[in-house]
Amino acid sequence: MKLTSLRAAGASLTLLTLGFGALLFSASAQMGSSGQFDGKWLHRVPDEDRARSNPLAHQPQAAEAGKALFAENCAKCHGADANGRTHPPPRPSLRSARIRHATDGELSWMLRNGDPYQGMPSWASLPEQQRWQIIAYLRTLPPRSSAAKH
Repeated sequence: MKLTSLRAAGASLTLLTLGFGALLFSASAQMGSSGQFDGKWLHRVPDEDRARSNPLAHQPQAAEAGKALFAENCAKCHGADANGRTHPPPRPSLRSARIRHATDGELSWMLRNGDPYQGMPSWASLPEQQRWQIIAYLRTLPPRSSAAKH
């Protein structure tokens, strides 16, 4: 009986080790050689989506609503400060140059479609106005701090 338990524990440990290794491999595959997320999703955004502008841009009340929506929906992955995280699974900083230079339409497309292969869920279940509010909030954030390199 003890040998059976020992074998089961060994098999469980092996599966756990393989699972963790797969998680780390998946995480590293999401990031480029510099340790940054590769941003390949930007190439999938259709031109008509890329050109969309935020109807709520520069509206302080929209950004304030977006801040609350961010805290509720996004902070668990991207951090309360939107600086991302490095521990598995890593998540990109939403204060990075790549995000800051993305168009509102590109960000809207990502929120609507997500990227399940990279761990980003679709937020199509949020009304479009709320997605625009989140984008309005992201536009109020300063660049990521040099101490938060991810």
